[in-house]
Amino acid sequence: MHCREHCGACCTAPSIASPIPGMPYGKPAGMPCVQLDDQLRCRLFGRPERPAFCGSLQPSADMCGADRDEAMALLSALEIATRPDAASPPPVGAT
Repeated sequence: MHCREHCGACCTAPSIASPIPGMPYGKPAGMPCVQLDDQLRCRLFGRPERPAFCGSLQPSADMCGADRDEAMALLSALEIATRPDAASPPPVGAT
């Protein structure tokens, strides 16, 4: 599978904890990366400045879905499911 034209969901939906040129503290989930151009393509693609996290993402049906909206929903759900606090048990005494 190849990246979908004019999508950019993988550069918007997930949080990125490592520095990105123009975003020294990374980016929160749901915020478009500053490195997305007007065509929603990564300006850092194939460059050494591109964060390792970004390079680790590979387009697949379960990540990209049928269109950009589905990709955003799938990646947002994955972001929530893999948050560090998602796996933590509730605090003692919490109801």
